[in-house]
Amino acid sequence: MEEKDLPESEETALSHPDYAEEIVALVRGNTSPGLLREKLLSYHENDIAEALSKLNRDERARIFNILDGETLSDIFSYMDDIGPYFGELSIRKKADILAHSDADVAVDYLKQLPKTDRGTLIDLMDDESKREIALIGSFDEDEIGSRMTTNFVTIRVNYTVKEAMRALIRQAAENDNISTLYAVDEGGTFCGAVGLKDLIVTREGTPLSTIIRTSYPYVYAHETVDECIDRLRDYSEDSIPVLDEDNKILGVITSQDIVEVVDDEMGDDYAKLAGLTEEEDLREPLFHSLRKRLPWLTVLLFLGLAVSSVVGLFENVVQHLTLIVCFQSLILDMAGNVGTQSLAVTIRVLSDEKLSGKGIAYLLFKEMRVGFFNGLLLGITSFLLVGAYIVFFKGQPAALAFTVSGCTGAALLLAMTLSSLIGTVVPILFHKCKIDPAVASGPLITTFNDLVAVVTYYGLAWLFLIKFLHL
Repeated sequence: MEEKDLPESEETALSHPDYAEEIVALVRGNTSPGLLREKLLSYHENDIAEALSKLNRDERARIFNILDGETLSDIFSYMDDIGPYFGELSIRKKADILAHSDADVAVDYLKQLPKTDRGTLIDLMDDESKREIALIGSFDEDEIGSRMTTNFVTIRVNYTVKEAMRALIRQAAENDNISTLYAVDEGGTFCGAVGLKDLIVTREGTPLSTIIRTSYPYVYAHETVDECIDRLRDYSEDSIPVLDEDNKILGVITSQDIVEVVDDEMGDDYAKLAGLTEEEDLREPLFHSLRKRLPWLTVLLFLGLAVSSVVGLFENVVQHLTLIVCFQSLILDMAGNVGTQSLAVTIRVLSDEKLSGKGIAYLLFKEMRVGFFNGLLLGITSFLLVGAYIVFFKGQPAALAFTVSGCTGAALLLAMTLSSLIGTVVPILFHKCKIDPAVASGPLITTFNDLVAVVTYYGLAWLFLIKFLHL
């Protein structure tokens, strides 16, 4: 078929303007400050944030001077690292931005600044902002309270719908998270939540208690992220309240906060699987990176020495049959791969489910069964391929070739089965000892599996090829 050109209107619809480049051109032009401000406000804050990285310091200063703290706080909320740009601002502009930011965001900003600047900035802020920042900062980083925002709306449980709507209007100027309203009693105790849609469609004189969802989910501020992350993920709510020990609302976790928490947890898990104590930052000092990596590497060094020592025990086997050394990496790699797979499955199961003794037994049996049948299929395949390789590329007799390949296939079967067992047992033991199973990291499991593979491979070669067949 002959390709037809798109109509001009469709071509236009399929193209997307580069707003960031438009902003760059606008800033570099001769536009007056007043007109520049007016035009900048017509763009989305995310596009302005992207444009900042393409401008030099003097050009960014034009934007910083004409935009107020509230607008700049919205722009910075779309940036992962505000440190370099924050340093270009005056101390009062910084304080203005922090005052217009949600408390949790302000705390994150402050953490990116030198300690000497933090106290000065906090002193310049109003009492309410200071109180909210102090509240968020009072929680440890692994507690969910450190991730909450104080941007939310509360209404009294004894209000009518009309009274609740008036309360919403009063608070909406300072709090823009209005899709869900939280009902409290006279003492401030959390009683439930009301959706904005339900509030709008319900008649004015109706008691609010008739539309309150009393079973609305919540978390406690001192709960760790690990403890409540699954509950937060299970609810598709715009926000979830964070309570103190007296069931009073301190703040809320928004859907965006939940996404960030999940992302951070995934980053930490990836770090642990790599043998790190925590996720590393791109600009992290050398000493900090060394401190995170060195402990596990030291442990793995001694385990590696143990593996090497075991290989030395089979020196006689290597001297008699140097051919088998060619296939050592095959056994080690496959054992490591299957062990890592079992590790990943086990960590996932342990994080999602509370396993009974019966459940643990079933998991062990299932993973060993998977490892056995995968090992059986791959063992048969390696028997044929390794045998053919020795015959055609090494020029050895078929009898010798397939005897060696048979030993390789048997070792592969046994090593993969045992590696599946190790990859399952180790994280379960860590979990039972109240240690995060993710620290049973990939490098640790791989090293254990290397040991198993070496003993299995060279042990079978010594037993069958040398002692039994006298090759």
